[in-house]
Parts: sequence; C-alpha cells; structure tokens
Amino acid sequence: MVKLSPKEIAELKGQGYIFQNDKEHFVCRVITVNGTMTSEKIKKVADISEKYGEGHMSFTSRLTIEIRGIKYEDIDKVKEELKECGMYAGGTGKRVRPVTSCKGTVCSYGLLDTQELNRKIHERFYLGCYDVVLPHKFKIAVGGCPNNCIKPNLNDLGIMAQRKPELNLDKCKSCGKCAVIEKCRMKAVYKVDDRVVIDREKCINCGKCIENCYFSAMEVKEEGMKIYLGGRWGKYPKAGYLVDKIFNEEEALDFIEKSILYFKDNGISGERFGIMLDRIGFNKAQEVLLGNEMIERKSEILSK
Repeated sequence: MVKLSPKEIAELKGQGYIFQNDKEHFVCRVITVNGTMTSEKIKKVADISEKYGEGHMSFTSRLTIEIRGIKYEDIDKVKEELKECGMYAGGTGKRVRPVTSCKGTVCSYGLLDTQELNRKIHERFYLGCYDVVLPHKFKIAVGGCPNNCIKPNLNDLGIMAQRKPELNLDKCKSCGKCAVIEKCRMKAVYKVDDRVVIDREKCINCGKCIENCYFSAMEVKEEGMKIYLGGRWGKYPKAGYLVDKIFNEEEALDFIEKSILYFKDNGISGERFGIMLDRIGFNKAQEVLLGNEMIERKSEILSK
C-alpha cells in the first residue's frame, strides 16, 4: 500500500490524479478541450492506459477521459507522455471545471457551433482562470438548442442557443392545415379567429417553425443564447435562474467572466454558486452582472 500523506494526496488530486478506493492506485483525468479528441490522441491515451494502467478507460460527465490503475511511481511518466502529445490532466478543485457541450456543431437541431464556443470558453476560463481559486467548483455547459440534452440549467452557468420566431402577417396565408401548427411540439402556435398566433409562454425558441412554413411567414426575430445561473445536480438538485436577456457570443463570454468574478468576490468558502445566489438574491446579483462593476473591479477581486 502506498504511504502518502493527506497533503500529498490532495496535491495530486489538484493535478488531476485521484486516489482510488483501493488506496494503492490513481485515476488520471485527461482533459478534452470540448469533449472531442483526435484519433491520434485517443490512441495515445489508450497506449498510456495499456502501459501504466489497467487497460480500461472511462468517460466522466464533464467529457474527460479517466485512466484507471496508475501506480504512484508512474505518475511522472504519465505526465510526460501526455505532454508529448499536447495533453494534460486536471478537472478538479475549487476552480472552473472542464466545459461540457452537446453535439450542436453537427446535430440537425443545433442552432450554434457548440464545440467551437466550448473551445473559446475552455481557453479563456478553464485555462485562463486555472489559478483562480473560487469558493467551490464552477461548472459551465453549452447547449445548442432548447432540447436541453447537456442540461445547461443544471450547471453553475449554462448556455442554451435560441432562435426566436416572429410571424409576418403579410406572408401568412392562414392555410387550412398550417404546417407550423402541425410541427410545433410545444403547441405554442395555434389559430384565433383564423389568424395564426404564437404563445410566448409556451414557445421555447427552438426555431423549428421558421423552417417549416411553406410561405416563409415565420421569420427570425432574434438569435443568440440565454443563460442560466446557479443550477446544480447531486444530492440537492435545482434548476438555475434564467437571466433576463438574449446574449450574442461576445456578450455571453463577458457575462461568464463577470459571473466568475462575482462568485470569487461574494461566495463563502465551500458554498456553491447557486447557494450564494439564493443567499444574496438573484435579482440583486443579476443587476450587478448585467452591468460593468465586476470588470471594473477585476484586478481588485483577483488579488484577494
């Protein structure tokens, strides 16, 4: 059995090498940039698993790859071989965690390139904020449409792509059998006095109606992303608060930065982001986050 102090075990965990329950081996958590990896890198991870581990790999909910059964004395060798292929371990600790995204990049329902946005978030906030110690872990997810496959609303910060429709009455023929009404799964489109209307309370902005009208009467009113804050799963799951705004990409990236800074500035050690929002009040926090105070105080906050 390996004789390591609790401090040594904690330090290794912070680097992405987690002590297994056999008290003898470690799991190496290999980071993927956006849940994807080249075939060359996958082969390399498999090779490392064969050479230093059990020859088995598993995939985490954050889209990282775990190599099981690594001996303590082989950890430095694993680090070096990962580095040779441009890879590294991580994904633990009180910091921004690996970013997850759905397959919106290639999915027929996708409204944005989720994996490319994931890459930008990964570089700016996972790598860029790696040394920023937060009150607790901070999970980010990118969803390409309202189908909610990646569950953005159950992350500390979740992005969901939106395509908001608007009816052009000049183009609408009020067809006897309206293709839009037939196709809308949310039953958000119906007729009142032979006129087509959109129920905004039911509409989830999936944009499918826009491509189904034969006369192009459904048009894009607004495109972008909505953002959820403070969601979580685990023992006490709770859906996040919905921010009252549709964001473009640049706005969304800046909003993520403000949210991380706000968490560092206001969170209590051991407190999740959503618990902090409950304590402070979401409306109060939202008002600050939609302003520029966090960016103006960035240096001060990061120096804490």
